[in-house]
Amino acid sequence: MDEIRFYRASEKPYGAFSNLYKREIVFEDEIFATSEHAYQAGKARKPAVKDWLMSAPSPSLLAMAAHGLYYWDVAPGWSKTKYDRMRSILRAKFTQHDDLRELLLSTGNARLVESATVDNPVNRLWGEVNGEGKNMLGVMLMELRSELSKDEAFNKVKSVAAE
Repeated sequence: MDEIRFYRASEKPYGAFSNLYKREIVFEDEIFATSEHAYQAGKARKPAVKDWLMSAPSPSLLAMAAHGLYYWDVAPGWSKTKYDRMRSILRAKFTQHDDLRELLLSTGNARLVESATVDNPVNRLWGEVNGEGKNMLGVMLMELRSELSKDEAFNKVKSVAAE
């Protein structure tokens, strides 16, 4: 596999890479229904806005609502902190669930691409549309896969040395 494309959370097996995939994670001492919830919780400036976002009936509606926030409802510095937050959330998601970690590691060296269908700036930032975009979600997943692979290799060497 040279490239793995994913988008819809319901697609097997790689839909699990979507932030809309329904799997709880613990992040910043809170339990979130999805990684999208954990991410968007950091975007809100005020607790009332966060509560409103978290009450969305689905992760996709949460994402739509969060993308439509007025600038005064967005946490100061969000454009600078959002990438580090997403990296931390992905690390939580893929280390708290063994099956998800194994799925990510099973992709080997394949290029991971969030392949969106609707052309807009958000989809071109986090993924690609018609081959165009920064694919930041895919890039971050590949970075995490590399880190987890190194951890797995280290643990195997440590385990062999202990025997």
